[in-house]
Amino acid sequence: MYHFLVDASLPGMTADLIRSHGHLATDVRDIGLGTSTDDEIAAHAKANGMCVISGDGDFGDVNRYPPADYNGLVVVQPPRKSTRAIVLKLIEQFLVAPEVVAALPGRLVIIAPGRIRVRPAI
Repeated sequence: MYHFLVDASLPGMTADLIRSHGHLATDVRDIGLGTSTDDEIAAHAKANGMCVISGDGDFGDVNRYPPADYNGLVVVQPPRKSTRAIVLKLIEQFLVAPEVVAALPGRLVIIAPGRIRVRPAI
């Protein structure tokens, strides 16, 4: 079981979806971090052993956010003009891949339609 820190770039229902798969989830909007910078969100996740899940591609910058320093970084890359339902479906695609979820600590996971990439590879 992991504790995910849900970035404000994802739909509000993301935390509920993650919880429905047996994990803990905290939405940044619920803890006063809804307008925080990426660095502040990353620092909170790091200090609390949480995995960041975001639609913000900046979290995929391994020079700025080295995966080894985190309990996991997950970046969702939906197609342009995606609906909330499409974004949530991509997140669910990740949540039902137990080998990927189990490998989160120290890794960057990028979720795109029909594809999940893990860096460094598992």
